[in-house]
Amino acid sequence: MTVLVTCCVGDSITFGRGDSDTLGWVGRLARIEADSGHDPGLYNLGIRGDTTAEVRSRWRSECSNRIPAGVPSALLFSFGLNDTAEELGSGIRASVSQALASAREILVEARQLYPTLWIGPTPIDESKMPLTAFTGAVYDFRNERVAEYNRAYFGLADKIGIPYLDLFSLLIEDKTWGHNFSFGDGVHPTAQNYAMMAKLIANWEAWRKLLD
Repeated sequence: MTVLVTCCVGDSITFGRGDSDTLGWVGRLARIEADSGHDPGLYNLGIRGDTTAEVRSRWRSECSNRIPAGVPSALLFSFGLNDTAEELGSGIRASVSQALASAREILVEARQLYPTLWIGPTPIDESKMPLTAFTGAVYDFRNERVAEYNRAYFGLADKIGIPYLDLFSLLIEDKTWGHNFSFGDGVHPTAQNYAMMAKLIANWEAWRKLLD
């Protein structure tokens, strides 16, 4: 299968927040594929601050408006980190059970329409918490919670047959990731981190099967 349109749906890390080159992993993945002679037509549909429930409310309409009938297409989801955040004064943004229910609804519907992949959340730098968002809300992220949700997401993906890229486990102990990440805000990757993510995604077997 050669995918010609790919909707990349997610949050601020899909959007590319924190990247001084304004490419994020989506733009870098597009460049990697172009250099390899592929054109997967990547649409960046990341919205800052989105939880899984907020992705659930919009993904179908946003993707259907971008995918022409009969054109080989795929959906590349990257969400879940914002579910884990504690909004100071309000509590955890989404419990594990709430996040899983929203993710299941998205993915079960999505896979009936197009080949569907899921990229898991990335580690955070706890030394820089809490983080004040552009909306003024104050969020506290913790790797212990991210790890808990990541395990749950992985389990759901395996149960329903969706390929899942476990970036958290790949990057939590990576010294290069940690060094580059220390120059950011503690949640969003730097340009160098996004480059690492793009390479991991580009080399992911599930992604390569859609292109090669």
